[in-house]
Amino acid sequence: MVSTDPMAPLLPAQRLVLFVADGLRADKAFQSFPDPSPENPAEQSDEPIRLAPFIRSKVLEEGTFGVSHTRVPTESRPGHVALIAGLYEDVSAVTTGWKMNPVNFDSVFNQSRHTWSWGSPDILPMFKEGAVPGRVDADTYGEEFEDFSVDATHLDTWVFDKVHGLFESAKTDPELDQKLREDKLVFFLHLLGLDTTGHGYRPFSKEYLHNIKVVDRGIESVTKLVQEFYADDKTAFVFTADHGMNDFGSHGDGHPDNTRTPLVVWGSGVAKPQISKAGDAPGHEDGFSSDWGFDHVQRNDVAQADVAALMAYLIGVDYPVNSVGQLPLNYIEGSPKEKASAALANARGVLEMYRVKEEQKRAAVLRYMPFEPLSGDGEMSIEGRFANLEALISNGEYEESISLSQDLLVRGLEGLRYLQTYDWLFLRNIVTLGYLGWIAYALTTVIDLHVLHGTSDSHRTVASTSFFSSVLIALYSVFFYQGSSWRYYLYGFFPVFFWEEVFARRKALAAGRAIILGHVHSFGGYVSFGVQVIVFIGVLEALVQSYFHREIFSVGFGLAAFWPSSYGFGFVRRNALLTVTWAIGCSLMSTFTLLPVTKMEDVNTLTYGGLLMFFTGLLYLLFEDNILGKSTTASKNPAAISTVGSRIIMGTQVGMVLLALVVTRSSVSFLQARQGVPFGNQIVGWTVLASSLALPFFHRLYPNSHYLHRLMVIFLTFSPTFIILTISWEGLFYFAFCMTLVTWVRLEHAIYVHMAGVYAKSSPTNNGSIEKPAPSATAKVDGETYKYRALTVSDARVALFFFFLLQSAFFSTGNIASISTFSLESVRRLIPVFNPFAQSALLLFQILIPFTIISANLGILNRRLEVASSALFMVVMSISDVMTLNFFCMVRDEGSWLDIGMTISHYCIASLMCTFVAGLEFLSEQFVSGVDFGSAATAIVDAVSDAVDSSVETAKASKPFDGEKKGKETQ
Repeated sequence: MVSTDPMAPLLPAQRLVLFVADGLRADKAFQSFPDPSPENPAEQSDEPIRLAPFIRSKVLEEGTFGVSHTRVPTESRPGHVALIAGLYEDVSAVTTGWKMNPVNFDSVFNQSRHTWSWGSPDILPMFKEGAVPGRVDADTYGEEFEDFSVDATHLDTWVFDKVHGLFESAKTDPELDQKLREDKLVFFLHLLGLDTTGHGYRPFSKEYLHNIKVVDRGIESVTKLVQEFYADDKTAFVFTADHGMNDFGSHGDGHPDNTRTPLVVWGSGVAKPQISKAGDAPGHEDGFSSDWGFDHVQRNDVAQADVAALMAYLIGVDYPVNSVGQLPLNYIEGSPKEKASAALANARGVLEMYRVKEEQKRAAVLRYMPFEPLSGDGEMSIEGRFANLEALISNGEYEESISLSQDLLVRGLEGLRYLQTYDWLFLRNIVTLGYLGWIAYALTTVIDLHVLHGTSDSHRTVASTSFFSSVLIALYSVFFYQGSSWRYYLYGFFPVFFWEEVFARRKALAAGRAIILGHVHSFGGYVSFGVQVIVFIGVLEALVQSYFHREIFSVGFGLAAFWPSSYGFGFVRRNALLTVTWAIGCSLMSTFTLLPVTKMEDVNTLTYGGLLMFFTGLLYLLFEDNILGKSTTASKNPAAISTVGSRIIMGTQVGMVLLALVVTRSSVSFLQARQGVPFGNQIVGWTVLASSLALPFFHRLYPNSHYLHRLMVIFLTFSPTFIILTISWEGLFYFAFCMTLVTWVRLEHAIYVHMAGVYAKSSPTNNGSIEKPAPSATAKVDGETYKYRALTVSDARVALFFFFLLQSAFFSTGNIASISTFSLESVRRLIPVFNPFAQSALLLFQILIPFTIISANLGILNRRLEVASSALFMVVMSISDVMTLNFFCMVRDEGSWLDIGMTISHYCIASLMCTFVAGLEFLSEQFVSGVDFGSAATAIVDAVSDAVDSSVETAKASKPFDGEKKGKETQ
């Protein structure tokens, strides 16, 4: 390990107290607000006050302050790891619920002689488990303490009381007293109250602002306690936060409200404030701290990992292994020599990491290309540079030594990044080829299965097999020599496999092209087809941009409202009600993506959505026979007529919707009164949630096979869940979304029937007559008859519509790329105590409900359009990775953390889309099983017959005229 200051005989501080106010934003800590909790409520005033006067006094009189900038993800675990270990942990730690350690790491706590810590069971154990046994004491409260529905300040007062208890015990425990008198000690106070209060009541609430007052008073009392106990002025104090919080009580992404946290350091070894007597002090150029009242005090911003280096220096311990923090010298009170020595030790630690990792990389790759800035010889070598720095310190040239040490540390961090990204270009190319190969493979499979009906055989040659095998062997040889991760072998396998399959089935592509483009015979036809392809790709690219601009969906729905008119006035006139309903649905859907992604709890809007669901179910229940009786299917199939038992079950579902609305309004009233959710409300809420999901299975006792009945059952199944787990207008979206989907299914079928008549009318046989098709949904390929018809070019448009609706379900109620835009307020009605996995699961369940609805509708549409159940889903899977490839190319690891976090989120979502669509296909099969659609081909036959009869009548009507004309010509 590398000593922080080998030339300094005395430690800057004997001990350190670390206060971490979980979830505290930098601006809220220092801005002025009306007193949220005056001692006498009758004296409530709008006069703004400073909520943290003790912390402010340290900024103004004793210590150094700044803003600590965190990294994505702005969550408690990675924030604490950066603060205490000095490294930015891999986000794979989320799989442990941000609690336990995927890989144990070193920390300032582990380097200390002993650490006492108090706080949350979600944070403290990970530092105890990774440390030397017995070195870190972790005293935590129970998980049940983290109740979002009640006053959370008790979480902080519990910690302060425990600290007081420790020092009080030392008065009667000589062994403890002696242990507390040692050097290199750390006291860590994790204060979770602000985070819990912010999630529950938002950072601008009186509760959150009051919690800031509680924290400030608690820190003041602990500071006084420690100073009185030791009475030696050898204690350093650090006050900061792990992450911030946006105005809607969430965090996780790279929004500045989440990444900017306060940092105030005072006590032994800490520099005094730098006061500017003329004008603003340095550090305030961005205007962020303009209303803090610190304009005359120099602000010293740091990266979050720098805090670990600062704490290690202050108590004189080694920097944690793998720490990438840069020691902020502006926070240190010391001579120029001491600062120069500290900067040298900091650089030496980072360069040692670089040296070890470079040796590992050099030994692994076939031809290593060194990092140019650190690859010199002699004086320009790493050893030579350190020798030069030591000589500068010996000669008293401290400022130059500090400057060169800091520059060398930056070069070391750049070198570490160079080694980290060494294989990226190679991997990016392989992954890109893999995505392109998958898209080609998926399209080939769709053509083979759903256009040629599996009649195409693979054609492999010795040359092609040898070529692809050689490529794979070459890639695997390189991976094996370099000792690459097993993931690399998968990266290399997929592109070779996909492209080999595409090449082997190349005849399927040729045959499919001949069938799909069989209607194109002229140059104008190819131009028209090319325009359609460009529009198709343009829509996909627009969907890519919709991840950044949700308003694109509003434009898309606005254009889609006029889509039926493209089939002519006759079609619109025959389907007037359907067309109008579609236009209304699109208009409603276009409004949701214009609304803010973050919402305030509004019980009235929630009630309107719940009542719409209730009355929809009630009206269907009252007029079910009339609604289904209009259908040909219902009139010809007695099983489609509702029974008394089916009505009772559906009536129970409707009742569950009303009960969910009542219990939700009750729970909201208790939460808004800060009284917590009564246990009875929780029981009723969970009962409604579980019962509403179980009731559909009872419909099997009294089956109704009509597809509209099935869709209504599914709609009512998830309505109670959508009421309980929403906070504002999401219920209105659910109603509008379901209405639009049902209308879309009926409209697509109407267009399918309409176009069948148009094609029949315009497709005469060789002798000029028109033949009526048989009333069956079949397709003929090479003389073989298949159950489902083959896909056509128009089906790609249907798949695109589905994909558009699927994406709109993601973005209409929030920005799925940032989970922080979805509020936890609704989850507190069922799980008031903090439980990240359970609460996230409920939140995710609510987000995914619209997709169960859309999967059922597409499953029904598959049947009504007479294509195989998986056909349209496979087309969607094929085109979804076009977006994935876009987002893969957009992934960034440089720039603002907001940009980095968003690009990674977008890519992950798009990558999972293919798997997600496959899951929807399976779900749709379960939803539509047993549904009787009748013979859709009958409707097509009727349409074609009308077209044939119309053509025949026209032909007959023209014959007398032709005969008369010929007679006249003869005369």
